[in-house]
Amino acid sequence: MTRNQPIDRSPKTRRTAAHDGNQGRESHLTQLAQSSKIGRNAPSVDVALVHDWLTGMRGGEKCLEVLCEAFPEATLHSLIHREGALSPPIESMTIKTSPLQRIPGVFQHYRHLLPIMPLAVRSLVIKDVDLVVSLSHCVAKAVVPPPGVPHVCYCFTPMRYAWQGRDAYLDGWRDRPVRRGVARFVLDQLRRWDRATAERVTHFVAISRTIQERIATCYGRESHVIEPPVDVDFYTPAESRRGDFYLIVSALVPYKRVDQAVRACERLGRPLVVIGAGPERDRLETLAGPRTRFLGWQPDDVIREHYRTCRALLFPGEEDFGIVPIEALACGAPVIALGRGGVAETVDDQVGRIYPDASSEGLAQAIEAWEREGEPHDAGLARRRAEGLSKEVFRERLLDYLDQVRAEAVERSATPRPHVGRKSDNVRGPRMS
Repeated sequence: MTRNQPIDRSPKTRRTAAHDGNQGRESHLTQLAQSSKIGRNAPSVDVALVHDWLTGMRGGEKCLEVLCEAFPEATLHSLIHREGALSPPIESMTIKTSPLQRIPGVFQHYRHLLPIMPLAVRSLVIKDVDLVVSLSHCVAKAVVPPPGVPHVCYCFTPMRYAWQGRDAYLDGWRDRPVRRGVARFVLDQLRRWDRATAERVTHFVAISRTIQERIATCYGRESHVIEPPVDVDFYTPAESRRGDFYLIVSALVPYKRVDQAVRACERLGRPLVVIGAGPERDRLETLAGPRTRFLGWQPDDVIREHYRTCRALLFPGEEDFGIVPIEALACGAPVIALGRGGVAETVDDQVGRIYPDASSEGLAQAIEAWEREGEPHDAGLARRRAEGLSKEVFRERLLDYLDQVRAEAVERSATPRPHVGRKSDNVRGPRMS
């Protein structure tokens, strides 16, 4: 199997890959994908799933859920698992965890264990499977697959703290130079380890073109883009009239830049509703005036109602993909977003407004210009864009890709190979570090 070789996804190419020289053999994964749609049992395909940690339902877990529904007999490996915090399809899996699971209070402090996570992931032993699929933004992609078994990594981003989040993490130790120096050394080591363990992946799948570029920069590897799913059956437009308030739906953490939205709306005298929780809330409330309301975290139906009735969603952060703006588009809401990261791939001036300057001033100017031009947005187009990222579309694209990967592996194993010496095998074979 050639690593990340561009694949023609046409039906003719898939049939050739699966059947050349093996007439009549059906791909097990194709049958499994079909059975997942019609609810019948499928031929056995041994799959191992790997996820960084299982502590709650966020965007990454919604991607994992699709795979758990498709492969209910698979074993799910993760560093830790908070029982009852995931959806039923995930909780019903056979779940194996690392020794970190036994640390008291681990669910409150697991992010502080980053330096020992590379050691912990080594304990996730995978044997006797046909395919390994990891969903990774930290260490899951470093799992060691059995020799010759394809490993597909659905990559949310290369290890955040070691790459794009490195400077922000170090800034947190600005007033403690000794700890900052230690942290810099640890992150440098993690970066080298992260780059090296990318060799354990045979195929990378990126969540956006932004992440595709990061994979190329950080790992020197090609990748295939499959965007995450959005629940367009739940997030739908309504007949409700739009109000006069702007909306933020976000975790209240520094990199989300919620403070820029608060300052921009305060400067313009515009009402702002903030839905979300996090360590930044107290600081944000000191910046806000009476026109800004903090609702804390809210259930999905409340969030949907606000999407349906807001004047526009504000999205000042730079995200790997940005599911919140797509949920808003699915409800027909305009989106005013910073034109960086994954959101710039789905939002433009037809469905809201994109602005270039990552500051409260830049956001305020974008709001004023959008209002001055009559608040242009095409709600129908917004909905169609969201529908192109539905759960059904995601499932079909991802399972189809896994089908191709598995077909390549089956074809490769069925093709007689000339005898070569051990030294040549070591040079030419895939590195499994």
